[in-house]
Amino acid sequence: MIRKSMELPVSAAVGTLDFKRVRGGFLVQDRFYFDPSEEGWKVATQRQPSESEWNDLRFSWAAVASVKSNAILLARGEMAIGIGAGQMSRVDSVFLALHKARQQGHDPAGSVLASDAFFPFADSIELAAEAGVTAIIQPGGSVRDNEVVSAADRSGMAMVMTGRRQFRH
Repeated sequence: MIRKSMELPVSAAVGTLDFKRVRGGFLVQDRFYFDPSEEGWKVATQRQPSESEWNDLRFSWAAVASVKSNAILLARGEMAIGIGAGQMSRVDSVFLALHKARQQGHDPAGSVLASDAFFPFADSIELAAEAGVTAIIQPGGSVRDNEVVSAADRSGMAMVMTGRRQFRH
């Protein structure tokens, strides 16, 4: 059938459901829509991001939206330098993103990190800090947000919380 209109089909509309087949059943989730607005973003740490960190944080927040499942993206100079995803734990995704950056000849020191969902523990922040990551953007919303922010503060990192989760399967 040829469509005469440029209207999006109902299945592509914002707020519709997205279905994924899995062995023995299916997963139903809201269709993902990236919201570029910075409304509700807040700096949770004592240190504010520098202007160049802000640019990289904005870029990495937009870029991590296209990565699925425990997505971690490292960026510097508004370029992705390492991506980790699909792991059972967020700290493993951080480890993988750092490994991929190094494998491609990038030093993670001075980069920023974006996470598609909150950090349940401080271990991911500590691992990123050891590698020299200077700023993080993440949704927040964990019962351990205070511990995560404290880990960032101890490492002299800046952390922005967006209030919006981007995790999807």
